[in-house]
Amino acid sequence: MPLTESAKPTDILELARTKVLDQGIGLDQGETLQVLQLGDDRITEILELAHQVRLKWCGEEIEAEGIISLKTGGCPEDCHFCSQSGLFESPVRSAWLDIAGLVEAAKQTQKSGATEFCIVAAVKGPDDRLMNQLEQAVAAIKAEVDIEVAASVGILTQEQVDRLKAAGVHRYNHNLETARSFFPNVVTTHTWESRRDTLRMVAAAGIEVCSGGILGMGESLEQRAEFASDLAELNPTEVPMNFLDPRPGTPFADKEVMATADALRAIGAFRLALPKTILRFAGGRELTLGDLGTEQGLLGGINAMIVGNYLTTLGRPMENDLDMLDKLRIPLKVLTTSV
Repeated sequence: MPLTESAKPTDILELARTKVLDQGIGLDQGETLQVLQLGDDRITEILELAHQVRLKWCGEEIEAEGIISLKTGGCPEDCHFCSQSGLFESPVRSAWLDIAGLVEAAKQTQKSGATEFCIVAAVKGPDDRLMNQLEQAVAAIKAEVDIEVAASVGILTQEQVDRLKAAGVHRYNHNLETARSFFPNVVTTHTWESRRDTLRMVAAAGIEVCSGGILGMGESLEQRAEFASDLAELNPTEVPMNFLDPRPGTPFADKEVMATADALRAIGAFRLALPKTILRFAGGRELTLGDLGTEQGLLGGINAMIVGNYLTTLGRPMENDLDMLDKLRIPLKVLTTSV
């Protein structure tokens, strides 16, 4: 017996239009999964709705960020995607950047039009030497460059969180990386909970939370939806979206690159799950999406991007990304201010 109009199940994008676009309430885990399960013929529809959500709840501006590594390589952790692990036979070797180098990098980032500069270190968590150098770097940058300073130096103690707050770090990045249920397939030397606990301390201290991860590491669609729900529980200011770029010498070196259609569907789904969050293009977009897919993402829910190179892989020249924003008539602007 055919369903009457009133008895027909509501299409997930119709539901999202009411719940997310009209009310600003993100999709829950089950609803996000329904979006991820939609066919390729509906990707354009997903992205168009995600773009409307982004415009209504975040505005039209795009935030650009440059990142630099204070300490590269030699990390004791076994994150299976990362060539900076000292446990793998990968080509990245340990190196430190001095304060003058960090200040110069911040100046170049600011000149490009970017509004945020993130200092990153390949460590499980910072020792006192690293904390001292980070504090000096933040002070030196703030003295010479008009740019927001963020940091990403791993798992923190409460005392370290307090020091970063006092130094003027306005946003802290520590990626959950993937869904809680999939995390043991990606990292075995520390727990998903240790990452979450750091982020909770950061938020309680009044530092903006930046946490995302990498898609395409072998997680199921159910786990992708779980990951979006995990992130939503943190209420992050920013979620970086990376796509696996298989690195030589790592356990994930032979994994296939995520299909463009799957990446675009995920971008739209994450925007519908996180309607008011800064959703940032990060590593792997050049390989997974190319120029056309990047443009589709910018018109499909993304409202921030890392410009220039990443930590161990090359990105596009900053000028190319800024030219793309100009072509799409998307303005560049600081979306948040220091806490």
